[in-house]
Amino acid sequence: MVDDWHLEIDVVGLRCPLPVLKLKKRIEPLQPGSMVRLFTNDPTTLKDVPAYCEIAGHSLLSLQSSDPPYEFLIRTAGKT
Repeated sequence: MVDDWHLEIDVVGLRCPLPVLKLKKRIEPLQPGSMVRLFTNDPTTLKDVPAYCEIAGHSLLSLQSSDPPYEFLIRTAGKT
């Protein structure tokens, strides 16, 4: 697990579509290659966050999905 992140986003308690919308808003100003940790307990994010990362060109480095809160580690691609 990488412990070197630039931004941690906690959206526990928020439901679709808010977790992905907040992730997108917070990632936009970051430099390419920035590391982001996202925490959420919305089960729809298990599909939505990887799909968003693929569309936006971000790298989903890891996903802990065994128990909520789920944890995503993402490397940014730059402006989305």
